[in-house]
Amino acid sequence: MRNALTVDVEEWFHVCGVPALAPARWDALESRVELTTRLLLDLCDAVRAHATFFVVGWVAERHPRLVAEIAAAGHQVGSHGFLHERAYDLGEARFGDDLRRSVAAIQAAAPSPSCFRAPEWSINDRSLWALDALAGERFLIDASMAPLKIVGRVDYPRLPHLRPTRFGPITEVPPLVADRFGQTIPLGWGWGLRMSEPRTVLKAIERTNLAGAPAVLTIHPWEIDPHPPRIALPRRLRFAHYFRLGGFYGRIGEILRGAAFDRLDSVIASLPPGSLAPV
Repeated sequence: MRNALTVDVEEWFHVCGVPALAPARWDALESRVELTTRLLLDLCDAVRAHATFFVVGWVAERHPRLVAEIAAAGHQVGSHGFLHERAYDLGEARFGDDLRRSVAAIQAAAPSPSCFRAPEWSINDRSLWALDALAGERFLIDASMAPLKIVGRVDYPRLPHLRPTRFGPITEVPPLVADRFGQTIPLGWGWGLRMSEPRTVLKAIERTNLAGAPAVLTIHPWEIDPHPPRIALPRRLRFAHYFRLGGFYGRIGEILRGAAFDRLDSVIASLPPGSLAPV
């Protein structure tokens, strides 16, 4: 069973809802995304893994060579929006504009993206209309709906499935979660992945695979930055962004060596016919 490795290619300052980090300030801040993304490209090459890189359009516009390098290495390039804004904050009209702008920026350096992830997993009950917008723009895969209370709902499906839209079904691919300490935690991304030892994550991946499904992991280039810039953030965001960054490069490398990982489109294509149930 091949699992999906996904990377949200964004700068360290792409944090939603922080006025001090508004887009008007971004060009004045130190860029770290080329360095850190190339570290991940080197790691993927070392462990012989391919991945889906969801690129923020703002990054693609300023670093087209980086996007071209990602595609040339055999990875899938997807969209992470243009200005890294939550879908429900944008609303339908602005979401569509932001999406098309991100596609244009990515197309300048790589094939047109067919997969999408909303910043902060922000396609949920407040923004299901976004799935129509994605399908209308010929996206085939979305990876934005997390089965987690804070950003989604715990009763969202945990396995890849089909979501109906006005333009036909779109494949939804949830991230890996786990039930621990009486709570559902983001085992496959963010603080949940960083707090967990590699053997714990690999056992969860194995259980998911034995159930006939791929596990989906998500990492950010800024999580492996050897000298990560820091800024004062609200307590919740400070925890989400800075908790246990030390040593994460080594831990994620151990996980990638312990299971088989590939890009999202290849993982979905390898599933048995009929395994994607409609919701």
